[in-house]
Amino acid sequence: MITTPLDSAILDSKAQYVFYHKMIDFTLKELIVAVQAKQLLSQQEVLLFKQYTDLLLYSIETIRVKYMYDDEENMKVDLTDSSFPNYLEFRYLFNDLELRENYLGKLTDVATLKEEFLDTLMRKKEPIAKRKLFEAASIVYYTSAKKEYIFNRFVQGKIIPAPQGSPAEYLVSWSFYDVSHNRPFICYMYFNYNGKDPLKERDQIYKVLKSVADREMSLDTMAYGIDKRLPDVLPKLIKRIDLGPIHNVFAKDENQITHAILKSIANKEIPLESYAISFKIDELKSASEFKEGGFFNKKTFQKWDTMFRQRYVFAPHRIIQMLYNKTPEIMNKLAMPPIQLSELKTK
Repeated sequence: MITTPLDSAILDSKAQYVFYHKMIDFTLKELIVAVQAKQLLSQQEVLLFKQYTDLLLYSIETIRVKYMYDDEENMKVDLTDSSFPNYLEFRYLFNDLELRENYLGKLTDVATLKEEFLDTLMRKKEPIAKRKLFEAASIVYYTSAKKEYIFNRFVQGKIIPAPQGSPAEYLVSWSFYDVSHNRPFICYMYFNYNGKDPLKERDQIYKVLKSVADREMSLDTMAYGIDKRLPDVLPKLIKRIDLGPIHNVFAKDENQITHAILKSIANKEIPLESYAISFKIDELKSASEFKEGGFFNKKTFQKWDTMFRQRYVFAPHRIIQMLYNKTPEIMNKLAMPPIQLSELKTK
């Protein structure tokens, strides 16, 4: 039996590491497939969604390798409103890889380590010492991890032509890991450009997005900040995905779905590996334009509609049934019935 102290924010045993990483990896991959199958996003948006979640999966796998045999450090998991690794874990990856050569210089040569392993296993018939396993994992970590694939606090996507039928001519996407929630958000902005080529202004556009759209906030505030600071960019639709929380045995929050799952696990009504994923899509559309300023310095601004939010829940069939019994008021307010995912098998 794996026990997870709900008042603790660290994973302090190898069993917990294995179980946690298997759950996060499995649930995110299930989510990617389901979002595409249910067409919750456009084809282009799904492609971008997959790129950002792939970075997330790569980073979480890199964290797994880093801590695999480390007895001195414990990985921090956000137990409140997230279940994803604490943002600092991603920051630590960047710091480690900045000093890659320093660390590799202190580790045993790979060929020597292989010989030691073979001698211990084949001749001495003994298990490999944990410190040696940690050294081997560290070599894998420092030689294979690539800094450019680590999910940063802000990840900028490229400006591309919007697909035919879109509400504007161009599309730009970005993602951020909100430090207060410790979970990822993915954003899309469809916009027209009051000039010839927005790519010539891309550095400024990216700079503004990073400064005013890098955390969870009112979508109206985000839209106004972008619109005000980029006079030639005319946003027409901003869409934001809130990816999480992942409700499971590692969570500790005030969410009703989390409480329902934890209580049912405690009562042995559902297995320990039970989970559900909350998923929200916020949309803000431009209703019209208006101009402000003097005769020679008029600027075009957007008049925004009311934000439109769609809530979704993804879970295995058994969990969906349980949630209908215990949280019917939440289930009945979803944009569509809960979307079924596969069960996680730990054996």
